[in-house]
Amino acid sequence: MRARDKAAVSALRTALAAVDNAEAVPVDEAATRGRALEHSPVGAGATEAARRELTESDVVAVVRAEAAERLAAAAGLTEPAHADRVARLRAEAMVLLQLLDGAPKDG
Repeated sequence: MRARDKAAVSALRTALAAVDNAEAVPVDEAATRGRALEHSPVGAGATEAARRELTESDVVAVVRAEAAERLAAAAGLTEPAHADRVARLRAEAMVLLQLLDGAPKDG
């Protein structure tokens, strides 16, 4: 049971981070270079940018990509010494897929 909880926590944390990254707005490097100091924005929030608002389907796509990434990594680990890592990656992928599909989880 504890191993499953660790897999769930790890999968959910990284999925939340992936969604957070997907909401980030890319910084235009050309706009930030070559400015004179006196023309720089000043004050609290001066460098803040509005984040993207993802649709539900965008979030689902990000989480599915996270699950697919784990399954692909597990498939690439063929050595018997990696059996624990493969099991953990698959468990994390299943947590994410069950979350998306609404499948009942085992006790």
